[in-house]
Amino acid sequence: MIFDSHAHYDDESFNEDREVILKNIQENGVIGVLNCGADLDGVKDSINLANKYDFIYAAIGIHPSDCEIVNKELMDEFKKYYNENNKIKAIGEIGLDYYWDENPSKEIQKEAFRMQMNLARELKLPVIIHDRDAHKDTLEIMKEFKDVTGVVHCFSGSVEFAKECVKMGYYIGIGGVLTFKNAKVIKEVVKEIEMDRILLETDCPYMAPTPYRGKRNQSDYINFVVEKIMEIKGISKEDVENITLQNTKKLFDI
Repeated sequence: MIFDSHAHYDDESFNEDREVILKNIQENGVIGVLNCGADLDGVKDSINLANKYDFIYAAIGIHPSDCEIVNKELMDEFKKYYNENNKIKAIGEIGLDYYWDENPSKEIQKEAFRMQMNLARELKLPVIIHDRDAHKDTLEIMKEFKDVTGVVHCFSGSVEFAKECVKMGYYIGIGGVLTFKNAKVIKEVVKEIEMDRILLETDCPYMAPTPYRGKRNQSDYINFVVEKIMEIKGISKEDVENITLQNTKKLFDI
């Protein structure tokens, strides 16, 4: 039994066959999906998907690449969404992305990140953090909100950074990158971090694992991630699935 803790089934790449894919993944052992908003349309679509499908839940947040729209009015709108819908389980995905030059400035990103962390604190919801080439600033802002926890999604930091996150009560999101041949650091992270702090995710349609690397990702491909965790940890498939399922349910109050 698999719970995909981070997916984007609202993405246009699923427009032609979304219903078929969602049916197929359930038949292949996926019992839950957290669909994460990245822009305003994604937030609304995530809520709609959660309302349409029993096994889908929603996270609402603005990705750093679109964070110029984050302001008090939008946060008030998000509060309204949350108060009207009990399938909204997290604020995300939010955070910092210093990789792309065309993204908003670092200062704009940090301000938007703090506003959404504050919203999570106010609503007592976990956060889903996007951190790309911004480990230092991400950790600094996480430390400002000691009463907020969540998951650092698609984790790309060092073992030391992972341990800092875990100390603050965060989980580590592990996806398809773990199966890549050159992914030495994330393999070390999985080796060092206890299973009770690991979540399974796809980030679909992105980041498909080997042997589907470069193709459209989907939730049942997590099985390849499970196999790699089994190998690294020396534990059974059932243990990986059961522990990560309980972790996901606990964090997102499902």
